[in-house]
Amino acid sequence: MKKIILISLLSVLVLSCKSNSATSTKRDLNSQVAIKGNWQISAVTYPGSDVIKVTSFDLADSKCFIGSTWKFISNNNKGNFALNSPKCTAYSTPITWFINNEGQFVLKILDEAKAKTIKTGYVLTVANQTENSFQLIDKINVAGKLTDVVYQFERLN
Repeated sequence: MKKIILISLLSVLVLSCKSNSATSTKRDLNSQVAIKGNWQISAVTYPGSDVIKVTSFDLADSKCFIGSTWKFISNNNKGNFALNSPKCTAYSTPITWFINNEGQFVLKILDEAKAKTIKTGYVLTVANQTENSFQLIDKINVAGKLTDVVYQFERLN
């Protein structure tokens, strides 16, 4: 009887310690390899809410990301992106990233810091992935309602 109680308690402890965070799940290597290479954001849209103004990744107006170039290296989950719109301040930074098995794209902007020292990042949903395009979808709160911000990526070269 004591063994059954002890086993029950241990299993409750093990299950309660399991994390459901986006960063603790296994990686979707097929999706990661599929986006390896150079990309450009061709559009940023807010389906059903085109009148809002969004600051993407706490960096710049979301429209400044149109035309930005992104490089994803799948074997080490590193890369970079550069904002190069003539209407916006130029900016470039290294990143780390991965896609988990739940289709979530986990991104850290490094800004000259090491990835392990950065405690914040962004989790977006990967959608409509093909050989030459994919979308990253962020959810933001607009007046108490969750709204999608859709970043449309197109493959370069």
